[in-house]
Formats: sequence, C-alpha cells, structure tokens
Amino acid sequence: MKKVYLDNNATTMMDPEAYEEMLPFFKEKYGNPNSLHDYGTQTHKALRNAVDTLYRCINAGDMDDIIVTSCATESINWTLKGVYFDKIYTGEKDHIITTSVEHPAVSATCAFLESLDTKVTRLGVDGDGQIDLNELKNAMTDKTALVSIMWANNETGTIFPIKEAVQIAHEGGALFHTDATQAVGKLKVDVKDVGVDFMSFSAHKFHGPKGIGGLYIKDSIKLTSLLHGGEHMGGRRSGTLNVPYIVAMAKALDNATKFIEMENVHVRRLRDKLEDALLSIPDVAVIGDRKYRTPNTILASIKGVEGEAMLWDLNKAGIAASTGSACASEALENNPIMEAIGADVELAHTALRLSLSRFNTEEEIDYAIDEIKKAITRLRSISSTFAYTPSWHKSGL
Repeated sequence: MKKVYLDNNATTMMDPEAYEEMLPFFKEKYGNPNSLHDYGTQTHKALRNAVDTLYRCINAGDMDDIIVTSCATESINWTLKGVYFDKIYTGEKDHIITTSVEHPAVSATCAFLESLDTKVTRLGVDGDGQIDLNELKNAMTDKTALVSIMWANNETGTIFPIKEAVQIAHEGGALFHTDATQAVGKLKVDVKDVGVDFMSFSAHKFHGPKGIGGLYIKDSIKLTSLLHGGEHMGGRRSGTLNVPYIVAMAKALDNATKFIEMENVHVRRLRDKLEDALLSIPDVAVIGDRKYRTPNTILASIKGVEGEAMLWDLNKAGIAASTGSACASEALENNPIMEAIGADVELAHTALRLSLSRFNTEEEIDYAIDEIKKAITRLRSISSTFAYTPSWHKSGL
C-alpha cells in the first residue's frame, strides 16, 4: 500500500538537511550558548548564524527583534496578552479587532481577554473566506489597541490583504499582529514591505522541527514578557535556548525560502490537478478562489460524505488528510470555517482539507485522486442524505 501525506497544514516532515544540521548540537556541540567557555562560544556562534538567517528570510531589519519561542501559539499568546497589559490594562485602550476564522490560538486568547473586559470585534468573511476591508475600517475606534488578522488561513488557504489591513490599523492608531504560520515558507514574506508590528510563526509548518517558532517585533516595540527569570533573548523571553531546534528551524526556513518558486509552480500545479479532479465530481465544491489561496491548500465540501468517514477510508488507503485544523480535530464538530462562510449544517460536516508540500510527487497525487474517488463512491452509496446515482459512478467518477 502506498503512503501519501496530504496534511501539511497540520505539520510537515522535517527537511532532511535541517535534520542533519541539528544533530551535532545534541551530542558534540551541547554547550549553553550563554556560557563563556569553549563549549558555549561554539554553540553561541551557531545560534547567531541561525538567527541572522531568520532575519534575512523575512527581511527583518537591524532595529527589529526576532524572538525564538516554543511555537506560534506561544508567540500569539504573548502578543495579545502583552498588548493587553501594555495598552488595555493601563486604561489607554479597550478594544481588539480580529476575524471569525482565526486559528484557536488567536480566537481562544481573545475570548480569554474578553473575560477581562476587553472589547473584541470579529470580522466576518464572505463565501470565499475573505474579509472585507471596509468592515475593518468601520470597526476601528480610537480605543482599538490591536488588530490581529492571519496572513493565510490554515483551512481554506485564503490569503488575506495584510498590507492594506496594516495601513488601516496604523491610520487608526492601532498596532497590527499577523499569525503567519501558514504563510511563512509558502509565500514570499517581507515584513518591511507589509509593515506588520508583530508576526508569529512555527517551524514545523515549513519542514522544521516541532516545538520551536518565533515572534517578529518591529522596531523592538515594547511588549510585556510572558516569561520572566533571565536575560535570554535580550531579556524579552527567559529560558535557555534550544540551539538544535533553532539551527534546524533556520536551515528549514532558508531552504523553504529558496524553494518559494517551486512552491508556486510545482506544488501549485499538483494542487490544481488534484482540485480539478475533485471538481469534476458532481456536488463537490472547493472553498475560495485558487488564485488567492496558498499554493498547497484545498478545502473541499463533498455533499453526502461525512468528513470523518472520508478520513477513515483514506487512512485505510494510506492517505493522510484532515477535516480542518489539527488543533481542534478531536472535537468532531461542524467545521467552524465552513460555518463562518455560511455553509449549512449538512455541508459543515463534509469538509475535507488536503494540503501538499514540495515533497509530494505526481505519482502520489494520481494515487490520491483514484482513492478519493473510490471513497466518495462507497460513502455516497451508503449515505442516507445523498441520492446515489449509479450513472455517473459507472461513467468512471
């Protein structure tokens, strides 16, 4: 049985070069980078080179900070809670704007801040999963402390107009944070160009290791720390640095940045081939215009097929996919993104997310297409909500 991994928005395989790069720092080069002996200076040099690579890959400037964190979730929590302490707890501001389709790391943190009397406005999305910038303009007040809008959606792949949203936020006197977890490594990310104040990312989304990520902070903006207890990272985040993972993250991002053109040609072509095959099947829809999505992502609605049942059939065929965000996959409830775009209750249960990477092959996609078609045929034949039509099945589906 073949094995095909199409759940790269949940996590990615490690880049082999990044994996090899990190190994010496577990055994030979294990010194604390803050130590003054040779063991420490050796790892400190590797750490400095890795951080320089991170700066280069997102075009951060000398006055900016890139703080290494455990993941994007930590970076997001730090940003939102830090702005709360700096701007809202002080009484200067009282309002945050976000969207209805953010990752739970943002939405749950905003809900927590609401319990502390912060006002939160959640922008809606249209049928393509896209926000309306006019709604953002109208939501801005002189009390808005922060606008937090993801760069690209983790389920639909929809790319949001971040640069324009940043301009609106800054004109209204607010700071801007973007969760770029699904953008970094897939799209060209230039923080100077878009002008964001804060940007969160995770290494395991671009073929780095799990458990490491970062927070970009423009012009070293003041942000109350979440972690105290040491002078690590300039005193902004305490805790001994995970040098092996930082080195691997930098190598993975360096390679992902070099392969951006491949992402937008090879990966996009395979994605479009898979998407076209899905759309050739009656009563299958894909959310969002593919021109405005990350080049690797498909969120499909397959009428008459429960998402979890589809995953069961695909898993038996050796294909990894998902019904949406891995951070909420155990809930087995309606896909919240499908609900946000206005899908009815039945369709909200039919989401299938397929997300590719540069390591996928044409042969894998051909195999996946065949197995997905077989699964749809089987599941629709036993569905109590779908009128099974043998004619299109016999025609080859």
